[in-house]
Amino acid sequence: MTKRFGFTLAEVLITLGIIGVVAAMTMPTLLNSTQGAQYRTAYKKALSVLSQAVVLNVALDDYDLSQASKTGTEGEDGTSASVYNLFNNRMNVAKVCSGACDSNNDQWAANNNANIKFGGKDSSTNYTFFFNDGITLTFENDAANCTEGNATDGEGTVCLGAIDVNGAKNPNREVLCDGGDRSGTDCKVTNPTDIYPIAMYDQSIVPNTDAARAVLFGGK
Repeated sequence: MTKRFGFTLAEVLITLGIIGVVAAMTMPTLLNSTQGAQYRTAYKKALSVLSQAVVLNVALDDYDLSQASKTGTEGEDGTSASVYNLFNNRMNVAKVCSGACDSNNDQWAANNNANIKFGGKDSSTNYTFFFNDGITLTFENDAANCTEGNATDGEGTVCLGAIDVNGAKNPNREVLCDGGDRSGTDCKVTNPTDIYPIAMYDQSIVPNTDAARAVLFGGK
């Protein structure tokens, strides 16, 4: 009589149960790592694209961020030297809005996210650009003459803003050091998120917190 070797139903179920437990333990870490890498790549791309827009504007309209002298609505006519026109003319803009964008907050992050980007300033002083490639840029509507010149600790004439690398999509959280702070002498960011504070001046767009710098220069 020929014997047939195989697994019993109980053994199969136990094996599947073990696989399920291991998967449940490892999948969140794997997904966070993959998503974090995507945010990091998108952030580097956003900085590059925005910097290229500034350089292109110098070539075509002969002014950079330091020479953007108009602010607010006076700089929205399409021809004035303004931060608004620089990005509106040189990027593929899907929509521009002021403040929290709309009462339902369905276009972007809630007000408290908008506030933390500028050290607690009210979000009603922001312009927010939604670009066709999914990047969102927000900055103060009185941004002008953005130059590193007399800046001290992020103040002076450096213009402040933030990039959201995936627009209205969640998590809509500012990137922080692993300890929960924006800055620190040994800041590490294990799982990058999607919002990055920036400083804009001359022809440069750079990270404005240690956490944002850690993601850019972390080398992962």
